[in-house]
Amino acid sequence: MKKELLDVEPSSILQFDKDVSQIPNIIKLTLGEPDFNTPDHVKQAGQASIAANHSHYTQSPGLPSLRVAAAQFLASKYGTDYDPATQVLTTVGATGAIYSALTAILNPGDEVIIPIPIFPLYIPIVKLNGATPIFVDTSQDGFKLTPEKLANTLATHRDKVKAIVFNYPTNPTGVTYRQSELEAFVAILKQYDIFVISDEIYSELTYGEPHVSLGKLLPEQTLLINGVSKSHAMTGWRIGFIAGPAAVISKINMVHQFTVTAATTMSQEAALEAMQHGLDDGQAMKQEYLQRRDYLVAELNRLGMATAVPAGAFYAFAKIPARFGSDSFAFCRKLAQEAQVALIPGAAFPAGEGYVRISYAASMAKLTEACQRLDKFLAVN
Repeated sequence: MKKELLDVEPSSILQFDKDVSQIPNIIKLTLGEPDFNTPDHVKQAGQASIAANHSHYTQSPGLPSLRVAAAQFLASKYGTDYDPATQVLTTVGATGAIYSALTAILNPGDEVIIPIPIFPLYIPIVKLNGATPIFVDTSQDGFKLTPEKLANTLATHRDKVKAIVFNYPTNPTGVTYRQSELEAFVAILKQYDIFVISDEIYSELTYGEPHVSLGKLLPEQTLLINGVSKSHAMTGWRIGFIAGPAAVISKINMVHQFTVTAATTMSQEAALEAMQHGLDDGQAMKQEYLQRRDYLVAELNRLGMATAVPAGAFYAFAKIPARFGSDSFAFCRKLAQEAQVALIPGAAFPAGEGYVRISYAASMAKLTEACQRLDKFLAVN
């Protein structure tokens, strides 16, 4: 058995969700999955692909037409400039892009800077490749990495750092970065020969200021990850993209090829429809998320669960009331058992203990009922 596997654990997020799913009448605000259906025109493209017997392999990097459409999508939305033939790769979801990218660039003994709290997926992949995650705790800085902490961490670990991970808008906190903040990071990162893994899968769900991509600001070092899962409610179709320097993308494609051969053909053709004719499909969803966010954050703050207003994605990261202590798993188990409301314990995310993550990718009816149940639970505990 690979020795690195002994140092990783299965996803506590998925395990907790599975455990609480057995509770009758449970309202789950757990997983990061849109509750919207895939747009009809996209579903029809997938159905047409199957009917036309497009059930054979595509090129490993993906359909050329889809890579063109993905490059155009990124250019029109975020001002990037990628050659679809050599700089864009179609992957099996953003997860596939993360795995292939980290596996391609990491060697045993390398270090990867990871600001936390963050979705924990990156951590086991780093470890499985024999590298070491270097955590930078942002919990005292509004859950944002600061230029000072970035500079200090790079200076301390400069000889071993191979990459840094950015995920913004961020899971689990919903924070994101303005252009001025990103430009401050870029000024520092340009001084080092390292990769920037920029996971921007929630880029279409940014509230307020438009999303700014590191793929535009630092293209020579950035491996930009995106996809259709969140923007087009296509999580199960499993289509993501990674874009970056051609020489690096060619090597990442080798890992992708050896791992999965190619993404599913009919899913690629559905994603092509989404990219070509559904450029703004996510906007109606975003407006609904915005209403849910405003309602949920106001309710949480009213109930004494301090919550900053998320600037993106569809998560609220709420502080557990002090009288419950800081054991987030204990709090969430008690809440699920007594009030039939399921949240994700903050401890599932590094540096997240004492908080809970609440997904508002659920209907207003469910959110309203969940808040009523939460209100009663807090009143008697």
